[in-house]
Amino acid sequence: MTVELGHFTLILAFVFSITQAAFGFAGAAAQRVDWINAAKIAALVQFLFTTLAFAALTYAYVTSDFSVRNVFENSHTLKPLIYKISGVWGNHEGSMLLWVLVLALFGAAVASFGGKLPSTLRARVLGVQALIGIAFLAFILVTSNPFERIVPAPLDGQGLNPLLQDPGLALHPPILYVGYVGFSVAFSFAIAALIEGNIDTSWARWVRPWTLLAWSFLTGGIALGSWWAYYELGWGGWWYWDPVENASLMPWLVGTALLHSSIVVEKRNSLKSWTILLSILTFALSLIGTFLVRSGVLTSVHTFATDPDRGVFILGILCLAIGGGLTLYAWRAPHIKGGRLFQPISREGGVLLNNLLLTTAAATVFLGTIYPLVLEVFNGSKISVGPPYFNATFVPLMTPLIAALAVGPLLGWKRGDIAGALSRLKATAATAITVFIFVAWTAGQNSVWAAFGIFLGVWLAGGVITELAKKIGLGQRSPMESWRRLLKISRSSWGMSLAHFGLAVFIIGATGLSFWKEEKIVLMQPAETAEIGDYRVTFNGVRDQNGPNYIARQAVFTVEHEDKEKFNMTAEKRRYPVSQQETTEAGIKNGWLEDLYIVIGTNDKKNGQTVRIYLMPLVGWIWMGVLIMVFGGLFSLTDRRFRIGVPEREEIAGPAPAE
Repeated sequence: MTVELGHFTLILAFVFSITQAAFGFAGAAAQRVDWINAAKIAALVQFLFTTLAFAALTYAYVTSDFSVRNVFENSHTLKPLIYKISGVWGNHEGSMLLWVLVLALFGAAVASFGGKLPSTLRARVLGVQALIGIAFLAFILVTSNPFERIVPAPLDGQGLNPLLQDPGLALHPPILYVGYVGFSVAFSFAIAALIEGNIDTSWARWVRPWTLLAWSFLTGGIALGSWWAYYELGWGGWWYWDPVENASLMPWLVGTALLHSSIVVEKRNSLKSWTILLSILTFALSLIGTFLVRSGVLTSVHTFATDPDRGVFILGILCLAIGGGLTLYAWRAPHIKGGRLFQPISREGGVLLNNLLLTTAAATVFLGTIYPLVLEVFNGSKISVGPPYFNATFVPLMTPLIAALAVGPLLGWKRGDIAGALSRLKATAATAITVFIFVAWTAGQNSVWAAFGIFLGVWLAGGVITELAKKIGLGQRSPMESWRRLLKISRSSWGMSLAHFGLAVFIIGATGLSFWKEEKIVLMQPAETAEIGDYRVTFNGVRDQNGPNYIARQAVFTVEHEDKEKFNMTAEKRRYPVSQQETTEAGIKNGWLEDLYIVIGTNDKKNGQTVRIYLMPLVGWIWMGVLIMVFGGLFSLTDRRFRIGVPEREEIAGPAPAE
């Protein structure tokens, strides 16, 4: 009965999405307050029914109701409770239900917290959100019903993919989806503004917190997936340019550009048309990522769907959303006023350079990801575009971007003084150059390129500190006055500084791991020893361990560091009897400066146990930097400017939109 109720509430959510769209657009066009309020109520009711549907599917998983095909194919009675719950979104149907739940949540949030928005703008935003909801709810109901029954019900299920039975993967999809779907609000604001003909500083003030929220969660979701791949897959790395990884990176890059350009619209009323375009493209890339993962065109541990009918349906949604958005933009954009002028050397110019580099980088990733798929469609050829391409195209674009990030915030609005900005960075430049020389002199192999990467990280971190010193007048005002100015810095400014500083930490970590990682592959018998870096690793043997739903072959090691620190480590191969699949559980000793990473392979009693040992310099700095970036983004959201003091709206010239 609960399952049928879940299916019914999902249908009701679809009905109320139609109601929300109808009242939203009609109410705004007719200036009917009662209809506009009806759209708000419909958004809340739609969220309620979508939540009930999701709760019904979750209940089926928790109670192991194997009469539901989705539960039968992705769960098992022996699974721990946390993986029964995460199994809800560990498959195609459930993950799409989570997608529309997050979409409905954002619609309800706009309805609830958009009280200071002009009523017509809010109604149109809710209308666009509803149209997206209609498309994806129809997709679920027509092609991906998560409540389909099996008669008679099997006695047990087939189990969840063992690779997904991990705490990191339990949290990764919900966090990532908040990022993906969160950009739908920026898209809806852009479409609503184009329909109304109002794009000004107040519009940017309204859209910026939603963009910032989506960006923060997408950043955290990507990092969580990277961390999971690092410790779970046993590949000894953190990023592989996997097409599904790229699918999340592309909207992040364009979303970062959107976040910066919206600041220019808010502060200077410039780059308005460009910011609208970025809002459309960011969500378009989120939809493209959904298509790649859900259509079956890619094969990855991240993908679920293999039914081409589903792929065609999502492709249709993608074409309607992107095509419709870009068509409306092409019609309305020529009538948007250009805004205030600025010199190329200015803070606006710095943001524009930032945007051009980020969008070009996203285009190179898009080309490397899509080209093999297009080539296969047209002539059947299968090629692989891997790290050499991306490293040769992406990294050179990021280098000037990072260099400019330290200088841009020190420039003035409208017209900047590049000589003055560089003068303030003299201490930073001296420190970065000193570090470069030291690393190049002492690092050995690849020392020059490694030193350059560390140089960029130190340069950016120094730029953040220099900007902060400038804001508080350090050295130019009394200590007490500098302290008072420090306390008055807005939270959004603190958030930006933290995000940039986190990026600097990330760059240092990624550089250290890329250039100084050591690897040793050995066959080891019990009591044999291998050395790597400053570590001496002794193999003690293999023992069997029984988990809740797996059998593990666990290798035990004793590790001694040159400073006489001694500790034990274990690495496992887990066998899941239900699915007959095997996973790797790396043994990792975390440290501030390096990780010791051990993975086991085949075990031949005659020749010994295959052991791969890695020394991972500065790898922890990668995720520490990302955490600082996420914290900076979320901290910016607490700035009271996003809740009060919204500037007056201004009209723009142009033909009246069709109503």
